[in-house]
Amino acid sequence: MWLLIIGGLAYAGYTYFEATKQKQDAAKANKDAKKGPRAVPVAAVASRIGNIPIYLRGLGSVAAFNTVSVKSRIDGQLEAIHFQEGQFVNKGDLLAEIDPRPYQVQLEQAQGQLARDQAQLNDARVNMERYKALWEEKVIPKQQYDTQAAAVGQNEGTIASDQAAINNAKLQLLYCKITAPLSGRAGLRLVDVGNIVHAADANGIVMVEQLQPISVLFTIPADDLPPVLASLRRGVHLPVDAYDRDDKNKIATGTLSTVDNTIDATTGTSRLKAQFNNTDNALFPNQFVNCRMLIGTRSNAIIVPAPAIQRGPQGPYVYVIKPDNTAAVAPVTVGITEGNDVEVLSGLEANEQVVVDGQDKLQDGSKVDTRASGGAPGSPGGAGKKGGGHKGSGQGRKKT
Repeated sequence: MWLLIIGGLAYAGYTYFEATKQKQDAAKANKDAKKGPRAVPVAAVASRIGNIPIYLRGLGSVAAFNTVSVKSRIDGQLEAIHFQEGQFVNKGDLLAEIDPRPYQVQLEQAQGQLARDQAQLNDARVNMERYKALWEEKVIPKQQYDTQAAAVGQNEGTIASDQAAINNAKLQLLYCKITAPLSGRAGLRLVDVGNIVHAADANGIVMVEQLQPISVLFTIPADDLPPVLASLRRGVHLPVDAYDRDDKNKIATGTLSTVDNTIDATTGTSRLKAQFNNTDNALFPNQFVNCRMLIGTRSNAIIVPAPAIQRGPQGPYVYVIKPDNTAAVAPVTVGITEGNDVEVLSGLEANEQVVVDGQDKLQDGSKVDTRASGGAPGSPGGAGKKGGGHKGSGQGRKKT
């Protein structure tokens, strides 16, 4: 009996509790319905007027400004190496020496030949003077005098040939000392001391590459070439920035040197060459880089952060916050995109509040609870939490 009484009281208490809770939930729902729909928390910034740069982007690789394969110009035994692998050398620095003794002997032989021929020339000149006096006295015929004069001329030619042989021997001795043809970085040694080197060898002694300045070869779409050519014709040196493989960190800044004389019909691109001072040696031959070339600046453009732009079936749009704290859909026409900044060509005015975070919960006419954005670069109020900076696609400007 006691168990039945306790069970009945428990059931009655539970029934009363459930009925009371249902009444409270119904009253709360009634209250919320009277208040209207709940406001959606969003982050917003104001659109602004500013300048946005116009970049052409391309993939490129670094190339040495000049590359020289240092070879021997004579045949002989390599006696000494005077550089360290990877060392920076200056123009005229001694790099290697070849055994000069064979060429020293050649020089001495040529000098001896010159001395002998010089003596013969002197003798011929003395005889010619004698023959001249005899001819003037009609003792000998003029033919004999002319023959002696010709002998003098022959000896003079021999002397000139001997002098050329001496100069050649001196030049060969000079070639025994191999010097750097330009200032640059020496590569790995291609031959060791003691080997016989030849002027006809396919491989040289070392490769020297000029790294200051240095060149970067990159490509851009052929459609973007006309403004570049126009700038070159005006003598304008367009600035070019080289970024790392991830296109995040700027390595160096240089200027455009020239444009290739043909367009690659296979890829529809044109090759450009930029020059960098490379005083810090940040660029290295065959290094892969992302290039950005500044061809102009769009002034007085309406700019919004990239996360504000949404895409739909009808095209790009933004959510604009009205004075009554409601969100409205505003279709826009997008122009240039650079980093986290997007140019809006139409559909938006300056200083309008646009939503940069929380768009996934919004509809046209939704009430919003606006909060300040997190301060992204390039916008006064910052960008939202979503959508980082826009990376370049390597195809130049972003168009609508």
